Amino acid sequence: MATTRPDEAALRKQLVQGLQEDLAREYKALIQYIIFSQKLDKAQYMNIADQLKEHAHQELDHALAVARQLDYLGVYPVHTPKPIEVSEDNEEMLWADLRGEDDTINNYRERIRQAEALGEIALAEILKGIITQEQDHQIDLATALGVVPDSRLRPEKDDKKGKK
Repeated sequence: MATTRPDEAALRKQLVQGLQEDLAREYKALIQYIIFSQKLDKAQYMNIADQLKEHAHQELDHALAVARQLDYLGVYPVHTPKPIEVSEDNEEMLWADLRGEDDTINNYRERIRQAEALGEIALAEILKGIITQEQDHQIDLATALGVVPDSRLRPEKDDKKGKK
């Protein structure tokens, strides 16, 4: 049986905890995309509403992939989503989803670094595939809102809607 160094065990624990958080974020995204794809209600948002339906299907695939990796690591996947953001305002719905994608991408970047540091190459590759789709979601949402997709390049915002 293979032994792990204490620092490797701590890194593995952080990776697993992070993956559980990632899974909870995927659940949140899935739920929000389902709700918002149905609640967006002005003509200018109909195209993005159709995209949100597609995003929902992809988020389910992401959740299944992360849950499978947790199972591979011998861990029972979390079953509770992160807190869901709801709104009746079309633009705020899109901002809620964009903030979620920003957070998800930042966390997956960290998870990829952790997986690679532990030699979990397959996990890192799976996460790279997921982050590619998450960035597509980010681009779709940012385009609908008329802002820069990459949160690292987007100016700081003063309120929840992202306006100064």
